[in-house]
Amino acid sequence: MREAWIIDAVRTPRGRGKKDKGALSGIHPQELLAQTLNQLAERTSLERADVEDVVVGCVSQAEEQGANIARNTVLAAGWPQEVTGVTLNRFCGSGLQAVNFAATGVMSGQQEAVVGGGVESMSRVPMGTDRAGMDGDNLMLRGKVFQVPQGISADLIATLEGFDRQTVDTYAAESQRRAAVAIAEGRFDKSLFAVKDPATGEVALDHDEHPRPSTTVETLAELDPVFVRMGAMEVNGTTLDGIALAKYPQAGEAIQHVHTAGNSSGIVDGAAAVLLTSPDYARAHDLKPRAKVRAIATAGAEPLIMLTAPTPASRRALAKAGMEVGDIDLWEINEAFAAIPLQTMRNLGLDHDKVNVNGGAIALGHPLGATGAVLIGTLLDELERRDATTGLVTLCIGGGMGIATIIERV
Repeated sequence: MREAWIIDAVRTPRGRGKKDKGALSGIHPQELLAQTLNQLAERTSLERADVEDVVVGCVSQAEEQGANIARNTVLAAGWPQEVTGVTLNRFCGSGLQAVNFAATGVMSGQQEAVVGGGVESMSRVPMGTDRAGMDGDNLMLRGKVFQVPQGISADLIATLEGFDRQTVDTYAAESQRRAAVAIAEGRFDKSLFAVKDPATGEVALDHDEHPRPSTTVETLAELDPVFVRMGAMEVNGTTLDGIALAKYPQAGEAIQHVHTAGNSSGIVDGAAAVLLTSPDYARAHDLKPRAKVRAIATAGAEPLIMLTAPTPASRRALAKAGMEVGDIDLWEINEAFAAIPLQTMRNLGLDHDKVNVNGGAIALGHPLGATGAVLIGTLLDELERRDATTGLVTLCIGGGMGIATIIERV
């Protein structure tokens, strides 16, 4: 099997995902991703007509993000009509899955140049707009496999692992501190581009809008847990917390609700794109590779606790690459909730000094369908800055899944 080379990765800033309040909330998601595609093409001198497919992750595929946003974005970007687009949904892993599908097409020998990426405008198309719960409101499935909301799952993990409020808040404050350092030192500048208002041509946003660098453990302690009321909701004569505890009695008599808006991922708008080609195509078109894809993997886990699969997904990817945990120089573990990277680090024996070194989604935000592709660029930039070699990106995913990708600098 031939290699898939990463030529470049670009992303928008992440804007606050609030209608009329975030700087990107006035921009249609197709236009947001279209600018991203064109930035990628301009930076690489890519011949757009050579791109065989544009694979896009997007979670809330409804309203403005419906109707195959990948294909419509290709048209909105002014790319040749011969370039196709496909949209996928693997929940929070969608952006990374798009990159992995692009890599698979190249590695298989069936495609020469593919773009993988993602987009999510959470201000314009909020979570739940598709009007489907985690189980698609299938009562037959619900009778077999009950899935509680993700926040309850995160609090269940924290309870089982013994992560108290101090622990998750300390982690969150460190995410903010690291992001502040990264921004001040320009560590995101290589992948980041300024988004323009399509109507006026004026810059709409040129920096990540979500970080709160003044955050401390003390200020975080003032926030109320988000999922207490949700956990107390009654379903069939019991509460959602009760359903979770019945499945995991080892958690004790009550779930400790420790996650707040301050130690969970931020709601933001954003887009990202990654160009992958075969070595032959890159050489023929004088494209210099930045990295290659070493391994990709997904893994499933118990769907009520839902968010534990970054561990098996990472282990599977490492096994495919013939690598050990210690062979990875840097890790990006999506900070959906503070308990997720904390648990993954504990399970894999990771040093926090190698994990999310520039902060994560708690500080920077989590534009659902785009985040995995964003993290590929973030990881690659930091590997180059440190002159390190290998990195692994992993995300937890709704429904009890995880995804992982290992890249190696070329």
